[in-house]
Amino acid sequence: MSARYVVRRAEEADYREPGALAPDAQGYTRWCAVGFDDGSAHTDFGMSRLEPGGVIPTHIHSFEESFHLVEGEVLLVTPEATVHLVAGDYGVIPLGVPHSWHNTGDAVAVWSDIYSPPPRPQHDYDTYRVADIAPAEPVKVDPRDPRTRSFGAITTEQMNPGKQSQELLAQSASMRTALLVYSGISLKMMVDSDLGSVLHTMFMVQYEPDGVAGPHDHPLEEAYLIMEGEVDATFDGYEVRMKPGDIAWAGVGCVHSFRATGAPVRWLETQSPQMPPRHAYRFQRDWTYLTDKLGAE
Repeated sequence: MSARYVVRRAEEADYREPGALAPDAQGYTRWCAVGFDDGSAHTDFGMSRLEPGGVIPTHIHSFEESFHLVEGEVLLVTPEATVHLVAGDYGVIPLGVPHSWHNTGDAVAVWSDIYSPPPRPQHDYDTYRVADIAPAEPVKVDPRDPRTRSFGAITTEQMNPGKQSQELLAQSASMRTALLVYSGISLKMMVDSDLGSVLHTMFMVQYEPDGVAGPHDHPLEEAYLIMEGEVDATFDGYEVRMKPGDIAWAGVGCVHSFRATGAPVRWLETQSPQMPPRHAYRFQRDWTYLTDKLGAE
């Protein structure tokens, strides 16, 4: 049986011209850390780089695309708005929506992205070049502006439980503002159905120095990009310490766990398809308990 997980180190990053995935692009390369060739059925996760002056002309996909800008700034042009994105901004581009990317800054723009389901090489990566859309007057991400309702912004302050007030967040309560805190773990939802995603989610996870998630698996796929700090992870028994820039993927049924290393750690995480309303986590401890209980009867 092939492995149900992938671990890619930051130093292994292999940025390539994406060909049919970004037709007629200039100055654009992408590192596909996990995708169709790795056996993934729902997740293509990677890192994109767009050089100053670079452009990915208007195109559409037959898959959903979400992103989180890590460095630089870009203009994302859609029929609804031209959005000026800066580091920390994120968003979802629904299936079939025409869009183009433009780096109008002086530095390389870098963003993480997920395509769900994965683009298929035998179908020209499920991407189609369409007539260009002229950029409009750029607008910045604003959760109260309906033109940017498919976008958001996240900061390290939003991962601090002591700073979760409506005044600081400046927007109404929703999954975009909620911070879930449990067992030394904080989770901030970014992309979900509230933003218009149907096939996947994207969120930020932070572990305090004593944060632990015991062995468990899901009926879905997960991908992880370490942003800050280090975490000890296991995937089907394989032990690895993940550091900033490292990427991992856990397929359906892969038993995985995480333990902080005595300092805070933060990572970007995706799930595809979206989490079911019940039975999304299967913790080994619960079923070990049942096994022991049945054996004692």
